[in-house]
Amino acid sequence: MKKIALSLLSILLAVPLFAQDRITGLTFATRSEVIAQNGMACTSQPLATQAAIDILKAGGNAIDAAIAANAVLGLVEPTGNGMGGDLFAIVWDAKTKKLYGLNASGRSPYELTLDYFKQNGYEKIPSYGLLPISVPGCVDGWFELHNKFGSLPMKEVLNPAISYAENGFPLTELIAYYWERSTFLSQYPGFEEIFMPDGKAPKKGEIFKNPYLANTFKLIAEQGRDVFYKGEIAEKIVKYVREQGGFLSMKDFEDHHSEWVEPISTNYRGYDVWELPPNGQGTAVLQMLNILENYDIASMGFGSPEYMHLFIEAKKLAYEDRAKYYSDMDFNNLPIEELISKAYGKERAALIDENRAARSYPAGELEQGNTIYLTTADKDGNMVSLIQSNYRGMGSGMTPGKLGFILQDRGELFSLEEGHMNVYEPHKRPFHTIIPAFITKDGEPYISFGLMGGAMQPQGHVQIVCNLIDFGMNLQEAGDAPRISHDGSSQPTGEKMNDGGRVSLESGFEYQTIRELMSKGHRIGYALGPYGGYQAIMWDKGNRVYYGASESRKDGQAAGF
Repeated sequence: MKKIALSLLSILLAVPLFAQDRITGLTFATRSEVIAQNGMACTSQPLATQAAIDILKAGGNAIDAAIAANAVLGLVEPTGNGMGGDLFAIVWDAKTKKLYGLNASGRSPYELTLDYFKQNGYEKIPSYGLLPISVPGCVDGWFELHNKFGSLPMKEVLNPAISYAENGFPLTELIAYYWERSTFLSQYPGFEEIFMPDGKAPKKGEIFKNPYLANTFKLIAEQGRDVFYKGEIAEKIVKYVREQGGFLSMKDFEDHHSEWVEPISTNYRGYDVWELPPNGQGTAVLQMLNILENYDIASMGFGSPEYMHLFIEAKKLAYEDRAKYYSDMDFNNLPIEELISKAYGKERAALIDENRAARSYPAGELEQGNTIYLTTADKDGNMVSLIQSNYRGMGSGMTPGKLGFILQDRGELFSLEEGHMNVYEPHKRPFHTIIPAFITKDGEPYISFGLMGGAMQPQGHVQIVCNLIDFGMNLQEAGDAPRISHDGSSQPTGEKMNDGGRVSLESGFEYQTIRELMSKGHRIGYALGPYGGYQAIMWDKGNRVYYGASESRKDGQAAGF
């Protein structure tokens, strides 16, 4: 018996509790990448991943699969997204061998003005209720994607979501947790009836049905996008909002349109990293990479205090420009080319003290100023990077007309500061946090990826790129490696950074590293949840296979066939 106990002990001592990263030598939990030839889908919920795979197997392409997965996610993960929110996407089209960018974000109501906020004493736009609502852009985004690239009929694409809405699905532990935390939204009309059956949030393992959402999906599948923006659904939303004293009108819906935009990029050590231009925050990713490229990051090593300090300072610098410049380009002449230029990156890098954390940085003076992410790929080489959100978890709380979804609260991110580029104006798109990303190499598709999570998103994108390119991690390791999150930077709503902010670190960084960061003046803390959610697909041109990776911090699943 004693020999058996000693043998077991020796085995336990020999096998680490966490996988050891083959590149960094650090111990953090990880798993193998998924590898497949014919198609791949990576989402934050297994039911959505399987819906996408089913669409691919039925002859649909990556665009069909992405729409199907997004529709299912709006049902099974309403704590982060839904058709009451906005959407952004980057598509690699195998036929034209080109990237296409879609901005499907909605605009503010025509009838709501800055004077209204001033006259009623608002210093910022509220987080919930009627005032932060903007026109939902998601459905128009689906149809723009489908009309340009889709192959299967929209009825077939939406069938998985309709089936789950009618027949129900079991809640996962994570979604049940966030759902319970959102029950305060029951103060808003319509929320409790749909999202709190029997007066409470559904629990882990309970079957939840949403027949109202099933009917809405059916209307859209049968009558197209116009039923949402010119017909019955728009009429129900407007009637509900105006009965509650809100400002959305039929004109707001009728005038809504998505916009195809040219993705913007910077070359980082031989790889072209692509983002979408504002009103999103993807420009910050490119700015941070241009700053970091001035340093030999690889020689510093993952998790080193030298790398982490430079990363945090680069983030602070980029986010000062984010606070000043990022806004609706229809209302402002933004200096995007200057912001993402190598010369400007070098100029901003020169402001960093390698031994001391800055309490504040100036924005550059330039000439003239909770979410889901998914990615899909198909046998023909098409790839989709798509992100969609309500903004704050389940959105504004306003749940209209027995339609089965909540309206977003993205308008909260407008500034009320007159003269600010992101100041509130009627029929304007607010600053947006959600950003899809893509990497190409020598003009060929390489990685479609994203990392959801508000202001964490540019920080997460940069960490993924550095993990892959500088530190040589594989696709799954790059997402599983412990993350850094800095908050306290100046904000597009007008708040200013004056104390250097706060750095949150996941477990896995060495104690000595933390001490060295503190000695440089960084305020260090721990937090459980602000590190985002990652999904990625990589194309291996040599072997002609896809690699898939998914977020281990969520319910994520990467699957292929």
